[in-house]
Amino acid sequence: MPYVRSNDDVRLHYRQTGRRSGPPVLMIQGLGADKHGWNMQRLALAPWYHTITFDNRGAGRSDKPTGQYSLTQMADDAIAVLDEVGAEDAHIVGASMGGVISQLIAIEHPERVRSLTLACTSCRHHAWREELLAEWADIAHRRGIGAMTAEAARWVIGPRSFRRLTPAIGWMGPLAMSRPPHAFTGQVGAILDIDDSLADRLSQIDVPTLVIVGNQDILTPRGDSEELAARIDTAELVVISGAAHVFMIEHASTFNRVLMSFLDRSERVIRRSASDDGVAERAG
Repeated sequence: MPYVRSNDDVRLHYRQTGRRSGPPVLMIQGLGADKHGWNMQRLALAPWYHTITFDNRGAGRSDKPTGQYSLTQMADDAIAVLDEVGAEDAHIVGASMGGVISQLIAIEHPERVRSLTLACTSCRHHAWREELLAEWADIAHRRGIGAMTAEAARWVIGPRSFRRLTPAIGWMGPLAMSRPPHAFTGQVGAILDIDDSLADRLSQIDVPTLVIVGNQDILTPRGDSEELAARIDTAELVVISGAAHVFMIEHASTFNRVLMSFLDRSERVIRRSASDDGVAERAG
């Protein structure tokens, strides 16, 4: 079972799937989620891409330290995973909290990013969302993860899919039942601590960027994604009709199609740029 140590000695569990010779794709999940949240994407990408998924600190099989968490440290965790698998760079795909981590990677480690996919995420706080996350953390602490999951599920799953998908939350959903309360509250604290100045730094991102959101997402509404797309010059915005927050599960086939098309187009841009650089080098 593969693990890597972070720069502060937290053990992180990761998994590799697909073609090892293919372009690397690093997928980063959101609050409370583990790598199983990407199961449908790993399988879809496997014939063409080298997919790398991992459990953020505080989730899955990774360590769940007590004390303060930070999204900047979690971005460094992702870089440690890339280093461990020998990937100089990767297509970075992040959902929700993982989308904020992905923004930090693109800003702090731009040389490691081939392209950026920001799914159901944002670049700034809203007072109502800060209060909601703090309430979830309080419920998890006082009543346990099960009670918190029941409260949060209606925010992340569309009403048409609620009955169908609720049983899956325990093994692959974004608020899986096995998380200890201190780890979940640590991740919430990391989200609440991130500075809104992140939004002003997004103009630094110059790689192909896909911003994707469901039009029924009430946790990170469409407006959040529209702001991301407006602030990143290289971004394109895709809205999935009828999808809520966990559309990578709820509308997996649509998301996979959009993601695959974007990755393929990004790879063509990268190859063309590499070819142009080679021609210029030889001419020089």
